[in-house]
Amino acid sequence: MTSTLRLTTAQAIVKYLMNQFIEIDGKRTRICGGGFGIFGHGNVPCLGEALYPVRDELPLYRGQNEQSMGFAAAGFAKYHLRRRFMFCTASAGPGTANLLTASALAHANRLPMLMLCGDTFLTRLPDPVLQQLEHFGNPAFGLNDAFRAVTRYWDRITHPAQVIQSLPAALATMLDPADCGPAFLSLPQDVQGWAYDYPETLFEPRLHRIRRQAPDPAELAEAAAVLRAAERPVIVAGGGVQYSGAAAELTAFAEAHGIPVVETIAGRANMLATHPLNIGPVGVTGSDSANAIAAEADVVLAVGTRLQDFTTGSWTAFAQDARLIGLNVGRHDAMKHLSLPVVGDAKRALTALGPALGNYTAPAEWTAKARSERKAWDAYVADNVAPGNRPNSYAQAIGVVNDLCEPRDRIVTAAGGLPAEVTANWRTLDIGTVDVEFGFSCMGYEIAGGWGARIAQAQAEPDKDTIVFVGDGSYLLLNSDIYSSVLTRKKLIVLVLDNGGFAVINKLQNNTGQDSFNNLIADCPTVPEPFAVDFEGHARAMGADAVTVANPAELAEAFTAAKASDKTTVIVMQVDAYEGWTDKGHAWWEVGTAEVSDSATVLEKHAEIEAERAKQRRGV
Repeated sequence: MTSTLRLTTAQAIVKYLMNQFIEIDGKRTRICGGGFGIFGHGNVPCLGEALYPVRDELPLYRGQNEQSMGFAAAGFAKYHLRRRFMFCTASAGPGTANLLTASALAHANRLPMLMLCGDTFLTRLPDPVLQQLEHFGNPAFGLNDAFRAVTRYWDRITHPAQVIQSLPAALATMLDPADCGPAFLSLPQDVQGWAYDYPETLFEPRLHRIRRQAPDPAELAEAAAVLRAAERPVIVAGGGVQYSGAAAELTAFAEAHGIPVVETIAGRANMLATHPLNIGPVGVTGSDSANAIAAEADVVLAVGTRLQDFTTGSWTAFAQDARLIGLNVGRHDAMKHLSLPVVGDAKRALTALGPALGNYTAPAEWTAKARSERKAWDAYVADNVAPGNRPNSYAQAIGVVNDLCEPRDRIVTAAGGLPAEVTANWRTLDIGTVDVEFGFSCMGYEIAGGWGARIAQAQAEPDKDTIVFVGDGSYLLLNSDIYSSVLTRKKLIVLVLDNGGFAVINKLQNNTGQDSFNNLIADCPTVPEPFAVDFEGHARAMGADAVTVANPAELAEAFTAAKASDKTTVIVMQVDAYEGWTDKGHAWWEVGTAEVSDSATVLEKHAEIEAERAKQRRGV
C-alpha cells in the first residue's frame, strides 16, 4: 500500500518545491531559489503558514510591489540561464493584478517564473468577498483568468489532489527550452487550507535535467548544403545561445568556418568584443558594421533568436533574396519568414552542423570586409563614449563604467533610450554578463531585475557587482527595490541618468515630424512650473548611499568609490535630452505615422518612412 502524508494544498506545494533539484556545474542545487512575497488575506493564512517552517531553506524575500517582485524573479532566472526560478506569491485582488505586467515580461522573454496567487472561495458561500470581481453571467470567471494570455501554464486548483498533476506540469513547462515561460497557479482561499492524503512519492527528491533536443538529420543536411553554397554567410546569435550554454560552440563554429557573427539585443555578450569575428550588434539599435554585413549576406544562420523587429529592422536588415536558416529549439521561432528550420538545441545543433559543413570556409574577402567594418565601428564607439567638450550623454556614462567595471560584473538595463545606447556602445568583457531587457522593453525592470540578478549573483559570484543603468522615467515608475536591496544587503550600483522625462520617445516624436509634446517634463502643457527631482535625496531616504555628479570625470570617481563599498550606491548624472545620442548604427524601424496631417513636417516624415518599406522582406 502506498504511504501517504496528510497535508494542506499549500503545504503540499511548498514541500514539492523543496524537493526539486538540478545539477549546475557539477553541483546539485534546488531549482526553486525561493520566492518574493507580499502577504494579504488571500495568501497569508495558508500559504504563509506553509512557508514559515522552511524559511531558511526556501527564503521568502518581502517585496515592496508585486510587479517589481515579478521583475526580480525574471532577473534571477536570466542570471541562471533559465535553469532556476523564483516563485511570486500575491494576495487575491489587486496584489495579483499587479503581477500581470511582470508575467507578460516573463512570457515575452521566455523566462520561468511561478506565480502562487490567491483567489476567491471555491464554495462561493461568502461571495462577494473583498476585492472580488463579479461577472454576473459567469461566476467562475475572475481576475486570475486574465493571466491566461500571459502565461505558458495556467491552472486553478479546485481540489487538493490536483497539485499531484499540476505541479509537475508547471515545472516541466518552466524547464522546457521550447515552451519555457511563466506558470500560474490560482489558489482559492479555502482550497489552500483543505487537506489531502498525498502519496509520499510526490515529495521524493528528484533531480531534473534540461532537455537537449538533437536536430533532425534531414534538416541538418539541408541547412549544411545551403551554407556550403554561401558566398556571404552571417550568423545572427540570439539569447538562446546563452540559454543553451552554447557560447563556446558558437565561437568554435564561427572560427572553424570563418563566418562573421552579429548579435541580437538578447544575444549581447555571446562573444567578447575583441573577438575578430564579432562584427557587432545588429538591427534598429545595432551597429553600422553588423547592419552592413547583414544587408549583403546571402545566407543568414539565425541561432537562438525569435527575430524580433529590432533585430530584423522590421525585416529590412536582410536582403530580400537572402536564405534564412532558423536554428532554434522552438519550432515556432525556427520557421519564421520562410526560414529553413533546424529544430534543436543550439549546443547540439552547432556541434553537429560543423562536421556537416566539412572543410567549408567563408570567402576570405567576405570575412576581411566584415572585420574592416567592425574596426570602423569600434573607432566610432571609442569617440562616442569619450568625454569631451560636449554635453553629458548616455554613451559617455556607459564608457566610464565599461572602463572601470570587472569582466564578471553584470550590467542590467531595460526600457527607454538606454537599451539602444548599451547595445551599441557596450564592449563585452565576459560571456553572458549583459542583461538588456528588450523582449518586453518594460519600464521599471531595471532596479527590480537588478535586485533579482544580485540575489543570484551574490550566491555564485559574491565578489562581483550588479550595475544598473536606469533613466529618470523608469526610476520614477518603479524604484522601491533600492530599499529592498539595502534591506537584504544585496548591493547594487545604480546609475540614474536624468534627461528630464521620456527623452527617447520625444526623439521618436521629433523624428516623425511632430513637435515635442508631453514627453519631456518641460514640454507638458499641464505642468505650470517644471522642476527636477532630487534623486540623490530620494535614494538616501531608502537607505542607499547616493551622490550627484556633474560630468563623466566625477562619475568615474563616484563609480570607483561605489565599487569599493559594500552598500547599494545610487549615482545621479544629468544627460542632455537632445544631443549626445548615438547617431549611427540604426536600421529602419516600422512605426505607425500619420497619413493625413495639418503639419507639413509630419507629412514629409510619413513619406520618408514609407519609402523605406520597399526594403521589407515579404516572408510570413
